[in-house]
Amino acid sequence: MVRLIISADGADQFESWKKAFLEVSPDLDVCSWYEASVKPGEADYALVWTPEEDHFEQLSFVKGILCVGAGVDHLLRTPQFPRHVPLVRMGGAQTAELMADYITWAAIGLLRDARTWAVQQAGHIWSYNGVARTSGETRIGVMGLGHLGSHVAAHLGRIGFQVSGWRRSTGLLAGVDVFSGKAALPDFLKKSDILVNLLPSTAETRGLITYSFLSALPQGAGFINVGRGDHVVQADLVRALDEGMISGAVLDVVTPDPLPPTSSLWSHPRITVTPHVASVASRNMQARYVAETIAQMERGEQPPLLYDPEKGY
Repeated sequence: MVRLIISADGADQFESWKKAFLEVSPDLDVCSWYEASVKPGEADYALVWTPEEDHFEQLSFVKGILCVGAGVDHLLRTPQFPRHVPLVRMGGAQTAELMADYITWAAIGLLRDARTWAVQQAGHIWSYNGVARTSGETRIGVMGLGHLGSHVAAHLGRIGFQVSGWRRSTGLLAGVDVFSGKAALPDFLKKSDILVNLLPSTAETRGLITYSFLSALPQGAGFINVGRGDHVVQADLVRALDEGMISGAVLDVVTPDPLPPTSSLWSHPRITVTPHVASVASRNMQARYVAETIAQMERGEQPPLLYDPEKGY
């Protein structure tokens, strides 16, 4: 029997994981990293989020490491992480659909200036701020067309937005105007009334979104960040908002994460902050994806969301 050891979400959450795996994959032997009688080195696979420092040596002996997040950069920044072990990112249909729903909500909110409604309600202010522009008249650009980005772009097109996408490598996506490579980035940005960042965190993308970068967008564009907080130079984003270059921003990822109570981002009148919740699938859907991925690896197949060192994600 294949054994999966779980440290994700800590000892307190193991029973919820155990229940989910019992429902979706009862043949999988699931155990807690924090159970005294369990020997981590005897597990076949590990499910993790932020392992403790003394876990990494034991992770060297498993056949695969599965992360409960779509991003794995926080693991790879740890020198002790066993890079010889296959690492797989969280995916699945529900993860992509939740991301599409979140970005739809954020885009409509930016389009209709919903942040102003929230500020006015908090201040008991009744002031008209109607917006006479539809989704069909709005160009939205999705930066990053991987597992999540391609689903999001297709969804936005179906509901009426004019959708373009940017990716590092060449490729087509039905219904989406695709721009490829660094040279095409300026043309992509100038066509984006709302910019969605879904890039992975790599050496090339960290610190990418600066004041100069944002200035390439149309005047008054909106910005949605669901990629990583380290993509954005936050002081530059605030400057662009304060100067009216950018009309509003929705941030689900920030640096640091969690955002400290003292951060000025909380109270900025043009920023909506959400607590890294854009695409958190249900426990059962996550368990199903993990079980299916393990079954693929046991058959000698390569999972679609296997970390690629050459790409950095």
